[in-house]
Amino acid sequence: MARYTWAVQSLSRVVAEHAQQRSDALAFVEGEARMSWREYHERAERLARVLVGAGLARGERVAVWLPDTPGVHVVWLACERAGVVVVGIGSRSGVAEVRHLLEKTGAAALIAPTHFRGHDVAVLVDGWRAAGLPLRHHWSVEGDLAPGEPIFAVAEPVALGDRGLGVEDLFLLNSTSGTTGLPKCVTQHQSRWLHFHALAVESAALGESDVFMSVLPAPFGFGLWTAHFSPTLLGAPTVLMERFDADEALACIERHRVSILAAVSTQFILLLESRELERRDLSSLRVLFTGGEAVPAARAAAFEERTGAKVLQFYGSNETGALSRTSLDDSRDVRLRTAGRVIESMQVRLFDESGVDVTRGGQGQPGCKGPLTCRGYYEDAAANAELLRPDGWMLTGDVVRVDGDGVLRVIGRTADFIIRGGKNISGPAVEEAVATHPAVALAAAVAMPDPVFGERVCIYVELREGASLDLAGLVAHLEAEGVSKEWYPERLVVLDALPRASGGKVAKQALREDVRRRIAEEATP
Repeated sequence: MARYTWAVQSLSRVVAEHAQQRSDALAFVEGEARMSWREYHERAERLARVLVGAGLARGERVAVWLPDTPGVHVVWLACERAGVVVVGIGSRSGVAEVRHLLEKTGAAALIAPTHFRGHDVAVLVDGWRAAGLPLRHHWSVEGDLAPGEPIFAVAEPVALGDRGLGVEDLFLLNSTSGTTGLPKCVTQHQSRWLHFHALAVESAALGESDVFMSVLPAPFGFGLWTAHFSPTLLGAPTVLMERFDADEALACIERHRVSILAAVSTQFILLLESRELERRDLSSLRVLFTGGEAVPAARAAAFEERTGAKVLQFYGSNETGALSRTSLDDSRDVRLRTAGRVIESMQVRLFDESGVDVTRGGQGQPGCKGPLTCRGYYEDAAANAELLRPDGWMLTGDVVRVDGDGVLRVIGRTADFIIRGGKNISGPAVEEAVATHPAVALAAAVAMPDPVFGERVCIYVELREGASLDLAGLVAHLEAEGVSKEWYPERLVVLDALPRASGGKVAKQALREDVRRRIAEEATP
């Protein structure tokens, strides 16, 4: 297939071409499961006919709550061909979140395993229907949509006609992976991810000979482009993991000769902490795409030194797409200590707290307009009013600086600033400093309420195996490292494992709630 022909055609057509031109070549691997391009195409085609035969109208919403295996991609492709919109629900989502997304989107159908996350899904569906949710259909999927799956027996397959979705159509709704309140639904159209893919190809010299491994939750932006779009557009195989495990991930890289790894910062730090790191042959790995949260420079450098891969990132959000990127051509300092160079087509602007354009001043809240943005939140005028300025610029929740060379540096997320006595303290900066302690495997800094200073710094940590740490020892280490006293944590909480949000990142809102609970309990006589 000629380079860039995918930029004007849907993913469905690309898969159909692969099924003809590279029929038995590998599309997906997960555990012992293998799926060829022919199998991917045929299973999606058959399921699409079932969905249409069940009476789903074009544009109706179909909720997909499946683990991160090849099957979820088959279902998404089938929905595209049937002309219905996927409601992408992360496999880690709780029941309350699932119900909210079903209600918010008016989903007419749910595709899920028989039992998931300890629940009998049929029982849940009965309860949701009794509560008034318009779920006309519920299909159970136990595998990767092989012809014998029960889902293929519930309706008479019919012809698809011209129902398939185009690249500018709404094709998927995914939830924000933030942890405050109930999630909003981000509108996704394929065109933005086709543009995103073109940038990724340029940044990392991607090609069909690469082997991808995406350990990210499939329905979110980072998982979408690294597992559903880019490998397929290239005709390259993708290694998936139903549940992330650092030891097994390293074994998979060795076994499948993975060259492109996609993982949030939390995950690659866990890879660094794994005992398997030194004994596995990772010589095939040439690029780690990371992001989704602050990238700790020291840990990223350690990953490069131990694996030989280069660490790259796109900076942005599920809503905005990317505002900046790093590439193989950038220096290590740019790649690891900045968010890369601003993407010209995204027309990035910076705004101060009052909304004044301060782009020339170099620091503020970024806004953008361009081909990578979503089209707002689904049926949520109030949320869209916060996301979009009246003049159309789409905002992120960060504060950034852009230098004269167009290199963007993230100062911090607005929610990640700890305001102690009127002084803004960057949570990610505190985390990076704490992570230099030899006992610390993973750190997360949050604000804890204080009657005098307003907020103080609380640090949550996972420790390396066999290690111990107290607050005095941590502060002594930071002092020896020359860290600013303003950054010193004033409370240390050690957990066996930091909680994760549905997008795979550390669930900082859960930690904020936890420290408030601890303080309240301590104040109770």
